[in-house]
Amino acid sequence: MSCRRSVAMASTLVTDINHAMARLVDIWDSIGIMEEQRVERMQTVKKHIDGLLHSMITEEEALRHRIRTDIITFQKQLDTLCLELSLEQYKLEEGLTVLQMEKNLRCRAETLQKEKNDRMRELNDLMKQDEELCVTLCATPYYIPTGSVPSRTQLQELQQHVETLNKEKESRVKVFSGLRKDIKSVMDEMGHEPDSSLERDSISPDADIFLLTHDNIKALKLLLSQLEIKKESLISARDKLKEQATSLWYRLSCPEPEGKAFREEAMSTLSDDIRRWRGVVEQLKEMQMARLEEVIDKVRQELVALWDKCMFGPEQREPFNVHFCDDHYTEELLALHDAELLRMKSFYESAQTILEDLEKWKKNWALFQEFERKAADPTRFSNRGGSLLRESKDRAKVQKLLPKLEEELRGCVEDWEKNKGTFFLVNGQRIMDYISRQWEEHRLQKDKEKNERMTKKAETSQFKTPTKRPLAITTSTPTPKKIKKTPSQLAPRSATASTISSASSTSSSSTFLVVPGRPPLSTKRNKTAESSAVQRAPLQEFNSEKTPVAMSYSDFTSELSKKASYDAFLNSTVRDML
Repeated sequence: MSCRRSVAMASTLVTDINHAMARLVDIWDSIGIMEEQRVERMQTVKKHIDGLLHSMITEEEALRHRIRTDIITFQKQLDTLCLELSLEQYKLEEGLTVLQMEKNLRCRAETLQKEKNDRMRELNDLMKQDEELCVTLCATPYYIPTGSVPSRTQLQELQQHVETLNKEKESRVKVFSGLRKDIKSVMDEMGHEPDSSLERDSISPDADIFLLTHDNIKALKLLLSQLEIKKESLISARDKLKEQATSLWYRLSCPEPEGKAFREEAMSTLSDDIRRWRGVVEQLKEMQMARLEEVIDKVRQELVALWDKCMFGPEQREPFNVHFCDDHYTEELLALHDAELLRMKSFYESAQTILEDLEKWKKNWALFQEFERKAADPTRFSNRGGSLLRESKDRAKVQKLLPKLEEELRGCVEDWEKNKGTFFLVNGQRIMDYISRQWEEHRLQKDKEKNERMTKKAETSQFKTPTKRPLAITTSTPTPKKIKKTPSQLAPRSATASTISSASSTSSSSTFLVVPGRPPLSTKRNKTAESSAVQRAPLQEFNSEKTPVAMSYSDFTSELSKKASYDAFLNSTVRDML
C-alpha cells in the first residue's frame, strides 16, 4: 500500500513539474521571450531543480550512514549488556528495513541499560544491609564478584540471604534472652549457686555480654541441658524419697499427726525439699526397725494382692515361697520382700494392658455363660415384657465381641512375649491355653447337661401313663368338632402345650391345661377354656403315644433355631400361648 502511494506521489510530482514548465512557457510566450532566452531560462530552472534534489539526496545519504552507524553501535552495546545481564544475545527479525533495525536496537539497548542501572542500585542497598548483619551475627557475607552486574537470581538470593539474616538475628535475640531466663529460673528452682564463669555470665543483668554467635548459643543450651538434667535428677530423688516415706508411713500405720509432713507444700527449692524428705525417711526407717515383723507381714499382704492382680499361679509364686514363709524377721528379709514387691510392680506396669483386656474378656465370658444358662430355662418364654428380644440382642453382641477380644489378646501377648523373651502365664498356663481350656470346660459341661437331660427323659418316658381319651369327653361341655391335623401341624402346638403344662401348678395327670397367672374372666371364658382343653386332649395322647422319648424345651428350641430365626420362633410361641 505504501509503495503504491509513493509511486503515485512521484507521478504527481512529474505532472506538477510539467504543468509548471507549461505555465512558464505560456508566460514566456505572452511576454515574447525569444527561443534562446527560453533555453537559458529552462537551464536555470533545471539547475535549481538539480541543486535541490542533490541537496536532498546528500542529506538522506548522511541519514542512512548515521542510521547504519547507530545500528552497529547499538548492536555492540546490546552484546555487552546481554553478557553483563546474563541474557541471550538479541537477534533482529528478518526482512526489517534499516530504520526499523535501528529503532528496535535502540529501544532494546535503552531497556537493558535501565535494567542494569536498577540491578546495580539494588545490589548496593542489599550489600550494605548484608555487611551490617554479617558483622552482627559473625556470619559469612553473600559473595558477588566486584564490578559485575548481578543476575536477577543472584539478587533474589541476596534478598533472601538478607531476610534470613534478619530473621536469624531476631531468633537469636529471642533465644539468648529465653536461655538466660530459663537458666536463671532453673538455678533458682534448684537452689543452685553459679560456680563457673559461664553460669555467672548467663545470669548477669548485662544483656550485651554475649555476642549473637552459634557457639555462644550452643554453650548456653548445653548449660541449660546440664542444669535440667540435674533438676530432673533432684526431682527423681525427691519423688523417690517421698514415695519411700509414703510407703513406710502406711506400713507403719503412723498416727495422723505424724502425717502432716505429707500434706505440707514443697519447699522453695528442690535442695531444701530433698533435705526435708530425707529426714522424714530416716525417721520412719528407725521406726520400721523397731517393728520389723509387722512391716514384713504388710509387705506380704501387698505381694499377695499383686500376685492375685497379675493372676500368678502357684508355680510362679513358688520361687519366693522360701522367703515368704520365713519367720526370722530381719533387715535382709525385709530387703528381699521389698525387691520382690518392686519386681511385681514393674511386671504389672508392663502387663497392665493385657491384664485389663483379659479382665474384660472374663466379664464377657461370664455374661456368655449366663446367657447359656438362661437359654436352657423353659420358663423364660412366659415373659411378655420384651426381655427375650433384648436378651437375644445382648447375647449376639457378646458372641461377636468374645472372638474379637481373644484376637486382640493374642496380638498383645505375642508382642509382650517377643519383647520380654518369656511366656505370659495366667494361673500357671499360657493365656491362649487358658482361654481354650475355658471353652473346652464349657463344652464338656454342656454335653454333660445334655446327657443328664436325655437320661432323665428316657427314664420318665418308660413310666409315663398315656392319658385316656374318655376323660376329656366326660365333661358337661359339648365336644367341638374335631379337626384332623397332620403331625407337622401338631408339633408347634405340642411344644406350646408342653410349655404351659410345665409352667402350671397342676399335676401332669390333670385333664385341663391351665395357663398360670391368668384367672377366668367369666363362665363363658371357663367353658371356652374347657372346650380348648378337650380339643388338646388328643394332642397329649399324640405326644405320649407317638413320641417314645420326650424332648426338653431347651433341646426343642435348640433344634428349631437351626431352621428358623430366634425372633420368628419367639413370636410364634407367644401367639400360640395367646
